[in-house]
Amino acid sequence: MKTLVQQLSQYALYHRDPRNIMTHYVGIPLIVIAIFSLLGAPLLGDFSLTHGLIVGSCLFYLLLDLRFGLVMLAFSACCYAAAIPLLALPFSSWLTASIGIFVVGWVFQFIGHYFEGKKPAFVDDLVGLLIGPMFILAELAFSLGIAKGLQAQIDEVAGPVRKREMA
Repeated sequence: MKTLVQQLSQYALYHRDPRNIMTHYVGIPLIVIAIFSLLGAPLLGDFSLTHGLIVGSCLFYLLLDLRFGLVMLAFSACCYAAAIPLLALPFSSWLTASIGIFVVGWVFQFIGHYFEGKKPAFVDDLVGLLIGPMFILAELAFSLGIAKGLQAQIDEVAGPVRKREMA
């Protein structure tokens, strides 16, 4: 299994434009909320595919890094909390809203990758679908001055986030 630095560095190779990263701050949470909603119908008692996805992905994150794994658990809990009201909607409203949120999230992603001039990371490695949410939280931490050592390791592999030029 790749390390946290390897996973985030690989993902960062596709995300060095600050506009792309900014669109991911919106797009990724929307996609996660939509997926949690779409998979949220109970299968056995109160257990749903969403619960399985949260448990499985958080175990993956915790194996990569305890601190970031715990942050990802909190992120997942927030996205799940945002998905719960969708699950209470009548079927057609739930489906329309969930798919709409999913599409809007991907529109943000593709706008960001237009700025980047590169395809999304998951095209080359499906694990990128799991790393994306962790990447945006890592980028947020870096912007707050947290985990500078990790940022330096990622920048060594992927290069620093490009500075926006003033027009």
